[in-house]
Amino acid sequence: MEQTAILKLDNVGYTYDGRVKVLDGLSLEFFPGQIVGITGRSGAGKSTLLSLLSGLTKPTSGKIFYQGRDIADMNRFDYRARHIGVVFQGYNLLPALTGVENVIMSLELSGQKVADKRNKALDLLEQMGVDEYTANRRVLKLSGGEQQRVAIARALCYEPGIILADEPTGNLDVDTQEQVVELLRDLAHKNGKCVIVVTHSPQVSKMMDAVIPLAPLTKKKA
Repeated sequence: MEQTAILKLDNVGYTYDGRVKVLDGLSLEFFPGQIVGITGRSGAGKSTLLSLLSGLTKPTSGKIFYQGRDIADMNRFDYRARHIGVVFQGYNLLPALTGVENVIMSLELSGQKVADKRNKALDLLEQMGVDEYTANRRVLKLSGGEQQRVAIARALCYEPGIILADEPTGNLDVDTQEQVVELLRDLAHKNGKCVIVVTHSPQVSKMMDAVIPLAPLTKKKA
């Protein structure tokens, strides 16, 4: 049976500041259970594409569909809060909090009704390879790999179908980079998530199911 795309771009374009065209005529499909890499030089529109997929930015042309529905017709806050989990290169954790407190805060912001948020957060962290002792330390005391595992757990806490990862291994050493990518691969292959990863790393690209290269556009709108 043919699989249905969870995300679909139909002739999508984006023009910055009314004149600088970053993306043009982009038609793509992304599927559950698949991890896809987005590659390209600086200025090719990789981060812009993630911003469009997350609903933070609106395309200037074309449409983006989530499970067949135009996201322009959806409540964008609900779309991001329910269906999209984002993992950043710089982790974007709250430094004054512990790892588990960061995950709990994300759970609270999502509005999910969870009887025991702390236990759910600890369970997610354990799945990401973060034990309870480490989870209870302030994130500034954690290694880069541990912080990224906390960030992935935070992105998963409201059970989104799509994980967007913007250079998630950019600050990590080679061994830790591989471990983090394996976690993301498992989320796709074992948990059925659609995982989309922006990366500059050839090693990370080799671990993807598919790679979409983007090239910078030189056209400018008159």
